[in-house]
Amino acid sequence: MAVVAIGADKQGAEAPQLHRTDLPNGLTVLSEAVPGARSVAFGAWVRAATLHERPEEMGVSHLLEHMVFKGTRTRSAQEIALSLETLGGSLDAYTEREHTSYQARVLDEHLGEAASVIGELIFEPLLKPEDLALERKVILEEISMVEDTPDDIIFDVHNRAVWGDHPHGYAILGTRDTVKSLDIPHIRALQERAYHPGRLVVAASGRVEHDQLLEVLDRAGWLTRARGDMTPFALDPVEAAGPHAEHVKRKDIAQTHIVLGGQGIAHGDSRRYAFALIDMLLGGGMSSRLFQRVREELGLAYSVHTFSSAFADTGVHGVYLATAPESAQEALDAVREVLREVASEGLPEADMLAGKRQLRGQLVLSMEGVSSRMYRAATTALYGEPFRSVDEQMALVDAIDEDTVRDVARDFFDPDRHILVSLGPKAVR
Repeated sequence: MAVVAIGADKQGAEAPQLHRTDLPNGLTVLSEAVPGARSVAFGAWVRAATLHERPEEMGVSHLLEHMVFKGTRTRSAQEIALSLETLGGSLDAYTEREHTSYQARVLDEHLGEAASVIGELIFEPLLKPEDLALERKVILEEISMVEDTPDDIIFDVHNRAVWGDHPHGYAILGTRDTVKSLDIPHIRALQERAYHPGRLVVAASGRVEHDQLLEVLDRAGWLTRARGDMTPFALDPVEAAGPHAEHVKRKDIAQTHIVLGGQGIAHGDSRRYAFALIDMLLGGGMSSRLFQRVREELGLAYSVHTFSSAFADTGVHGVYLATAPESAQEALDAVREVLREVASEGLPEADMLAGKRQLRGQLVLSMEGVSSRMYRAATTALYGEPFRSVDEQMALVDAIDEDTVRDVARDFFDPDRHILVSLGPKAVR
């Protein structure tokens, strides 16, 4: 097996930052040593999640993610919970649209235990029927919690409005009906098809050497697992809906929650840094245009911000705000006014310079933690992106030009192209 060194740190160290090994059984392993760190962030990404589900199985990826924590070949649910917490570490998992991830943060001396625990979760879960009955109740409660939280449910409503019946529009948790119908054969089928080295990316960052990581994985049994089924998941072409408005009437809440947005930038899009710059200046903090206009100048909302998610083939983005029903239309009109100005005129030079300075600072600060570096390492394999040092990323920020910003603003931030969804006592338009 070959170890490939990718990228170089231009801020002092001559040794490559990122190492990658593609193993014979299909497992991809990446690591980045962080000088001065005493901890390790260790994670495994399964290339299977909500995007790969059938409508009648919506939520099965999330249900499997829950079920693996109920017990493995050698550990009970309680032993899994205690395994890293008693060492001062943490263990977590999440399901998103393209991947399901299992992650740990531990002292460097406990890397072996983290690899062992996550390995068992992925490869050796018990998946017992009696555990499913309990966990199904837990997820139904999680769905209820979302339904009781308007600023959560509005994003599910917006996703469905943008993507319709495409899996990009599915609820990650599933629906009450699908969760109730899912059984052990559904869960086992997904685990057997997707939870194997051929669909896995492992990344670690912190006080870790690549050869050491490979040895740890070998001792934990990762390197001897069979590749498994590599049949591609069938994915429908992505096509976002056109501009329209939808309202979900809720009389039991005091505010109207609004999302205005649509299709966004894909991970590999060369305009991604220009998009991030506009998104940040519009709604990325207290100094942003939307916050200053809607909250500070007009006092129409406590919360107003932009959001965005990038996927392999597309993206989604928009503006969220919550306000009193009687002022909702005025607040929405103010948001549209700010967006329309940027979409038609772009950004002035002074704002471009200030925004680049802010974006550069965010990039550097985000790389101060080992978990952020672990995510960056995994992304190179999950999306086929080149590994870029912080200096190289800052150079791309500096290279953002006015023409690209103007084009991106026109194509993605024009409110007349957006889908409007609202939730609350009173509709807006």
